[in-house]
Amino acid sequence: MSLSAEILRLGTRCLLKGKPGPEASLEERRRRAIAVQRLVPNPPPGIQRIAIDAGGVAAEWVVSPVSQPHRHVLYLHGGGYVIGSASLYRHLTWRLARAVGARLLAADYRLAPEYPFPAAVDDAMTAYEWLLASGADPRQVAVIGDSAGGGLAFALLLRCRDEGRLPLPAAVVALSPWTDLALTGASLSRNAMADPFLDVNGIPPVAECYLSGADPRHPYASPLYGDPTGLPPALIQVGSDEVLRDDATRMADRLRAADCEVALEIWPRMPHVWHLFASLMPEARRAIARIGAFVQEQTAVTTTV
Repeated sequence: MSLSAEILRLGTRCLLKGKPGPEASLEERRRRAIAVQRLVPNPPPGIQRIAIDAGGVAAEWVVSPVSQPHRHVLYLHGGGYVIGSASLYRHLTWRLARAVGARLLAADYRLAPEYPFPAAVDDAMTAYEWLLASGADPRQVAVIGDSAGGGLAFALLLRCRDEGRLPLPAAVVALSPWTDLALTGASLSRNAMADPFLDVNGIPPVAECYLSGADPRHPYASPLYGDPTGLPPALIQVGSDEVLRDDATRMADRLRAADCEVALEIWPRMPHVWHLFASLMPEARRAIARIGAFVQEQTAVTTTV
């Protein structure tokens, strides 16, 4: 196994497994995240990474040689709302920017427990508003998120629609999304032994850490309990053996019931956010290519003279 393969394998296990429990577990996961971040491969030559302030939210532009100036992605990383950063995901975000052909804005939203719900939603909203204020056309913007970031992407759209201040983006893509912090999905128990990365026993403390007493069924914390009427077309990708499989499938059911356009893809035997293994797995590269095609189709704007 190559060094990069070993780094990704061990790094992902460190980040997603960890010992369940409150304070000590969080400290351990954060130490591991910092250690793994130093080992994540940098993007290849030609990829630009520019740290910026997106209206008060730390963020990073990721631009590839094929990124179109008028197509944009807002990327919301995973990590259970307690760990994660744009730098930690840099080996994925450049691939998405290239596949979509877009300028990608990766937001470093604030993390719990220092900043519990709804801080992440507030920061996602701020970053999206900044993106539009900077000249991005919402008809050519997609919001993409993985795991907790996938749930956050739907929460952002629900809040945008509810407040009515900002136009909705053209599309949303959720990778192995966490949409139910009430933890009612049957796959949490059914796939507990099959999921190679997520430890089901470690999920409740993380949810409690983020919620900090808030209602786990609040739509902005758990978009599964919101009314998705009027949301833009969605692509949801999830692995068949994930403990969060039902978070994805039930979210797709909610979208369909509200007459929203949704494509649900259940990838056989794929682990949680397998897209992170693009350097190793052809399935990850195919999934990213599928995301690129979907977003390009949804953000194609025809102008008439």
